[in-house]
Amino acid sequence: MTKQLPGVDVVLVGFGWTGAIYAEKLTDAGLDVLALERGPWRDTTKDFATTFAQDELRYYWRHGMFQEASQSTVTFRNNSAQTALPMRSWGSFLPGNGVGGSGVHWNGQTYRFLPSDFVAKSHNEERYGPLPEGMTVQDYGVTYDELEPHFDYFEKICGICGKAGNLNGDIVAGGNPFEGPRSDEYPNPPMEMTFSQDRFEAAARNVGLNPFPVPSANMSRAYVNPLGLQLAPCTYCGFCEKHGCGNYSKSSPQTTIIPALMKRSNFALRTDSEVLSIEKSADGSRTTGVTYVDTSGETFFQPAEIVVLCAYPLENTRLMLLSQIGEPYDPSTGEGVVGKNYCYQVMSGATVFFEEEYTNGFVGAGALGMAADDYNGDNFDHTGLGFIGGGYIACYTTNARPIESHPVPEGVPGWGSEWKQAVQANFLKTASVGVHGASMAHRSNYLDLDPTYTDRHGRPLLRMTFDFTLNDRRLSAHLTPVAEEIARGMGGRDVVVAERKGSYDSVPYQTTHNTGGTIMGTDPKTSVCNRYCQSWDLPNLFVAGAGLFPQNAGYNPTGTVGALAYWSVDAIINKYLGQPGPLVQP
Repeated sequence: MTKQLPGVDVVLVGFGWTGAIYAEKLTDAGLDVLALERGPWRDTTKDFATTFAQDELRYYWRHGMFQEASQSTVTFRNNSAQTALPMRSWGSFLPGNGVGGSGVHWNGQTYRFLPSDFVAKSHNEERYGPLPEGMTVQDYGVTYDELEPHFDYFEKICGICGKAGNLNGDIVAGGNPFEGPRSDEYPNPPMEMTFSQDRFEAAARNVGLNPFPVPSANMSRAYVNPLGLQLAPCTYCGFCEKHGCGNYSKSSPQTTIIPALMKRSNFALRTDSEVLSIEKSADGSRTTGVTYVDTSGETFFQPAEIVVLCAYPLENTRLMLLSQIGEPYDPSTGEGVVGKNYCYQVMSGATVFFEEEYTNGFVGAGALGMAADDYNGDNFDHTGLGFIGGGYIACYTTNARPIESHPVPEGVPGWGSEWKQAVQANFLKTASVGVHGASMAHRSNYLDLDPTYTDRHGRPLLRMTFDFTLNDRRLSAHLTPVAEEIARGMGGRDVVVAERKGSYDSVPYQTTHNTGGTIMGTDPKTSVCNRYCQSWDLPNLFVAGAGLFPQNAGYNPTGTVGALAYWSVDAIINKYLGQPGPLVQP
């Protein structure tokens, strides 16, 4: 039997970056807000103390803070002719579990998408002509200029470290000359670069590129954010990705928003509470709240005037499909919207092995790097290339964690004494140059409900159908030689190139940058949400996260996720609350 609870103004499904952002702003506006988080409470001092935070076995190999695949996972196939099978262990991407979500174990690389990324369809068609058949790229419905104040605020909440390249239209030396105009400098200066970044910067300039320090949520100095929360300087321990930070040196919901939020009497958080469905009114015109289950197995109905989906993008899509909100996408007809335009990233690169020089990769941080944007977005002429989009080329020093990281030159056996000797000889003498490529939406890549496999509650699992497209392969083939040229210019002994070949493989880790499925746009026939991230079908349902992206740009998504959340919650407070209903007329 389902127990009905007292109603609240707003219920948030999931409590990571976007959940914290919505909760802080909505409680500040006077609303009663409840957040429901499927996983446990996670706190910096108790869960990521420096005495055990750098436990590689616990947090990466045993997936200490990731979603339990035995409880809920996704099924995967490369194309619709195949039978999808469940991912029994996370590999290619790592959905977070618990308070903070994936914002706890991220690296901290915090980019803004380019102005052209938000109008990818109209911009590219205007410059290059009609898009290829099967490509379903769309405009966001919101522009960079509209989002700029929200990018700026998110960067100040996080204390992002970097160097502006475009201040109010003036190009500034040392920054990214291709970025959209910024209203302010970064809150903090860039991190201290190491040997690898210095070599990359020189080599990139030698081939005519414009390298700049990666915008970093790892602190270059002590910082107090607009909510009065303090962050400490990074110690360059190298345990950012897949780990929590016990030094308060990496921006996360726990270090930038949650401590201030938990003091507010009009905010409540229920952990270990998994939302099963979004409920609708009898006439189907609005949501009435959510049904969730706790760890005892008891189910509850939580009424709310507004529901915001703040879970991981894959789970947001699944909840809408399970709750029959919006028309499911059908790739055979191209009709429907929920599950449409699933995208990922296209990764490649090169590893440099030095003879005498020590790179000391263990002295690192998640966003310690230099990047070049000359081949990102539409920063270069695509005429005759057969693809659109691009990616940044970067040299990061993020880890050299000893269990995970042991690059060796080509020709070395995969195991045995010779392999061990090669690991020992090269462990402190390697650097990587990577291509972080865009993923352009295609009709054949999508999300839907699996017809066979279910979770522990008997609900269908989400099914992912995805493979790299011709656009992906051409993009990667064009950019990878540039990365190789930079790598060979860094003065090493050997360079090993990792090209993007074959079909997408869900086993090796690549990025946790899953996008699409609940995309935003200007037309309810082609998008799930309007320009304010409001459901076209239920006006009191809002959706957050990278699932809103109609396609994925050549950047890490978190900066744009944060900006969209602040843009959306501003619209709720200043537009919706005064006159509840659709903020955009279909």
